[in-house]
This record gives sequence, structure tokens and C-alpha cells, in this order.
Amino acid sequence: MTLATVVAALAWTLASAGAADTGGYPRTLVAEARTTIGATLVTSTVRIRIDRLMEAARRTRVLDGLKYNGYQGFMDALRPLPVIGAIATPNREVRVRYAWESAVEDRRRLVVVSDKPLFFLSDDTAKPRAGYELTVVELLFDARGAAVGTMAGAARVKPAPDGIVLADFAVAPVELTVAAPPKAKP
Repeated sequence: MTLATVVAALAWTLASAGAADTGGYPRTLVAEARTTIGATLVTSTVRIRIDRLMEAARRTRVLDGLKYNGYQGFMDALRPLPVIGAIATPNREVRVRYAWESAVEDRRRLVVVSDKPLFFLSDDTAKPRAGYELTVVELLFDARGAAVGTMAGAARVKPAPDGIVLADFAVAPVELTVAAPPKAKP
């Protein structure tokens, strides 16, 4: 095998690893969170800390668990993964085990998942909570680094062509807004 072949194979491997090699981590995002429960508007701050993105092989294992064994297969593959961050409100914190970034048109999409629910939002107190064991955050970043997205404090997921999509406990997910980072002074 020639040196050029080895270099080309290495370049292809790094490029195909996708979002797991995206720079900018560790990072902490502070989001303004807003939702309505009945007639009440609720606002808070959510802090999302990602130490690193998950490895592509671990993501594949978790997605295969979902694809072949449903939601329980996803949970069984997710729970033993190492902690790679946290999602926190002023009163509670859950550990992140899934964080993946991908390109969506001219934006970056970040999906973050914890294997524990952060909160349950519903004005129906009789609604069963069993099976809504995840906290799921999805953010879309623009070129300036600002983001908008959603968070479900108690959720399930289902397969999607590019990974996972949310099946939420609440009537409406929490809306998140992350301001663009300040520009560095020259």
C-alpha cells in the first residue's frame, strides 16, 4: 500500500466520521426556555454542557437498538454509555449520554439526549408518565452561532432517516433560544 493510499484512506475515514469530529467542544450553551402550560407562560434558563460529541460507533449502536428493538432497545443501548455532559435548570440536572451534530441545509443541528427525564409538563395530572424516560434537546445553529430549538423534559424517541425524532410527553415542547456568542475584540 502506498503512502498516498494510506493518506487517502485516513482522510476518507475522518470525513465519514461526520459530526463526531466537529470542533468547538467542550462548550456550554445557555438557553432561554419558554412554554405554556394551560393559561400560564413559563420561562426559565437551561444550561446545556457538552464535553464532547459521542463517537460514531456508539451512535450507530444506539440507533440500531432503536431500529431493531424499538424504544426499549434504544434505552438499553443508551444507558451504559459514558456521561458526556449535562442539561440543567436552576433546580435540577440530568446527565447527557447522546450528543450528535449534523449539517441541515445551511445550519448545524445538535441533538442532545439524557437517559432521565428533567421535568414533566402537562396540565393533565392523570396522564401516565411511564415510558417517557428521556430529556431531548434539538437546536439549529445559524452561521453566527445563535440557535433556536426545542426541549422535551420527558420524552420518547422514534427512528428518523437521519437519526432520531421526538415523541414528547407534554402538549407542546419547550422553545429554546440561544444568543450568538459575543464577537471577539480585535
